[in-house]
Amino acid sequence: MAVAIKRKIVSSPAEQRGKTPSARAIRSAARREAILHAALDEFSARGFAATRLDDVAKRAGVAKGTIYLHFRDKEALFQEIVRSLMGPFVGTLEGMFAADIPLRTIVDQIVELFVREVFGTRRKDIIRLIMTEGLRFPKLAEFYYREVLSRILAGARARLARGVARGEISHAALARFPQLIAAPAMLAIIWSGLFDRFEPLDVRELLRAHMDILFGERKAV
Repeated sequence: MAVAIKRKIVSSPAEQRGKTPSARAIRSAARREAILHAALDEFSARGFAATRLDDVAKRAGVAKGTIYLHFRDKEALFQEIVRSLMGPFVGTLEGMFAADIPLRTIVDQIVELFVREVFGTRRKDIIRLIMTEGLRFPKLAEFYYREVLSRILAGARARLARGVARGEISHAALARFPQLIAAPAMLAIIWSGLFDRFEPLDVRELLRAHMDILFGERKAV
């Protein structure tokens, strides 16, 4: 079961500049965050097409017009959810790929990061939404690819290419198709929504087993 978001989705412009925000700015930021939380709830429950801004406003406890003070339309609202929630995760991954540490260590860290920061949070709902709504709304899929997937794939390909050159992995195909590494993570998200009530899946052990197959078994500590 996904856990609720506890952190702020966004920070106010005043906070970003290092200044103490005014009471008005604090209220505005709180309303904006409430709208983002409510929108993610509505998108997750109804899908992108069926979600109405009236329902988002009601769930957030604001007037519908307040939404338009912060977001141009429903698509812009969805994009900000992706940007604010997935951006920090992508940045962490990019830092891991750039680190000069053994590839297998990075792989093990990514497993833990996915379980903790994606599968155990509302980020899982965003990925599921892209899976289910991306074909019907190609602009959403394009935005997600540009903001999330293209950055992850670029960092993974560069690090895997170094791994091939250093002899850390023997299959150069992994550098061409890093999607192979992420495949069980996507399976886990699909499984959790459809079949987990029949057969719960140990996501951490699934990912570890997959990485052992691709990169060799982990050394005993």
